[in-house]
Amino acid sequence: MEDYSQKNNAESTIYKNEIEKGIFILKFQNNNNEIQTVKHQVDSSYIQFHYCLKGASKFYFNNGNYAFDIAEEHSLLLYNPQTDLPLHLELQTQSWVVSILISIKKLHSLFSDEANLIHFLSDDNKDKKYYDTKPLSPVKAVILNQIMNYNIHPSIEKLYLKAKTYELLSLYFNKDTAIDTEQCPFLADEQNVLKIRKAKDIVISNITEPPSLQELANEVGLNLKKLKDGFKQIYGDSVYSFLFDYKMEVARKLLESNQFNVNEVGLKVGYSTSSHFIAAFKKKYGTTPKKYTSALQS
Repeated sequence: MEDYSQKNNAESTIYKNEIEKGIFILKFQNNNNEIQTVKHQVDSSYIQFHYCLKGASKFYFNNGNYAFDIAEEHSLLLYNPQTDLPLHLELQTQSWVVSILISIKKLHSLFSDEANLIHFLSDDNKDKKYYDTKPLSPVKAVILNQIMNYNIHPSIEKLYLKAKTYELLSLYFNKDTAIDTEQCPFLADEQNVLKIRKAKDIVISNITEPPSLQELANEVGLNLKKLKDGFKQIYGDSVYSFLFDYKMEVARKLLESNQFNVNEVGLKVGYSTSSHFIAAFKKKYGTTPKKYTSALQS
């Protein structure tokens, strides 16, 4: 598994994590106004699951001779044991994609003797290529948003992502599509999930002057309690805690770009005084912005 040809910047994020041997999570966020192209080597021993949470994306194969379009809230499964399928992703503007790469050996081990329940892994089909697209159910969309956005201590990050990946795979291969939503009936309503996503997009797009919770609830058409509960369920944190983490991540990347001073970065993420920004940054990362940039240059 080789590194990406596209590097991170302040408005686009590429993330890769091997959560255990044979399973990789890749996350792509294109938050700017230009199409982003990402290339990544993937060999034929891996099955690829691609999920488009937001916007649209296109996957090219065979040197661009054919392509798969993935619309928002759809998934694409790719498997071809006869040839490598290197990832060549064209990410449209304002788009998010989560990809899970799992080796065929690892996937077989998860199902053990019951691997024949997955028709493309049966003895008759194991040497055949397989492509499949599906719409995302609200339950899968919730899990994917939890993979994309979470507030977890680094020491348990891999455990958290492993649990979410297994949950997602189990739902993908579950023959019964009537998923139990009793744990959170609110999220069974796809419209409510869409409203919570809209609320997240609103606070991000108004990072310097976010609306009040009541204003946000009014704008997306939810009562205050449903907004708070739904946001916590999907993103694992309160609205403003989520926004704080997002601000600090944007600030960190702006500092890494070495194009702005501390005061300018603070203003860009909504802090009117540098002292408030410095205090917030230290609370998040345990060091000041100046020390952080100095460490990068040393």
